[in-house]
Parts: sequence; C-alpha cells; structure tokens
Amino acid sequence: MREHDGEIHVLLITTRGRGRWVIPKGWAEKGIAAHDLAAREAFEEAGLLGRADAVPIGAYTCSKRMPDGRRATCEVAVFALAVEAGAEDWPERGQRRTRWMPADEAAALVSEPGLAALLLGLARVPA
Repeated sequence: MREHDGEIHVLLITTRGRGRWVIPKGWAEKGIAAHDLAAREAFEEAGLLGRADAVPIGAYTCSKRMPDGRRATCEVAVFALAVEAGAEDWPERGQRRTRWMPADEAAALVSEPGLAALLLGLARVPA
C-alpha cells in the first residue's frame, strides 16, 4: 500500500486463472517468516520491492482450489509492504494484471468478503 493524494492506495493483481482481483499471497513455508514470505510474493506476483511489517494488519479467510480440484479454506494474514521500488521484470509478469487504486475502490473489486472488509478499514485510515 502507499499514500497517494491524501488517501491509502493498494495494489491489486489478477489471478492467473479467472482474472479475479486479489492481493499477492502465497502458502506458508517452513523456516520463512510470514512477513518475509509476503514480501517475496509481492515481488514474484506484482514486481514490488520493499519490506513487509512483521505484524499483520489483518486477516481473512478464502477458498482456494487445489491442483486435484478440491477446495481448501485458507486463513490469509495480510502484511503491509513499504514499497521501495517496482521491478521492470518479475517471475509472473505477463501472467497477471496489476493496478494501484484507492482502498475503497479495491474493496469493491475483490470477491472475498473478508478482504473487502479489511480494505474498507484501510480506506478509513488517515494517510
């Protein structure tokens, strides 16, 4: 997220499959702190470089389709990333669209109710 024109803006990305708007996220990995993993996913999926806060700003649940077709309910911890730069190239460039937007606009575009609520909360925070 970043401050722009006095309000909080967030970067949304599209999923590779159906093109839904989401935030970068990944699976927990043993030996990697959750906030470090969040920063890595932001780079891999959106080309963002920066440092993630160690304390999450919130969490929400979502349903994830597994490779075998089953669905799993996941708890997603959300970390703020202090964006320092944007890369010119990154692993999933060309596989997803990215867009910065005000947090309230982002809340209207995401399909997960918990993520929408979290984004609306950010929209109410003074920049």
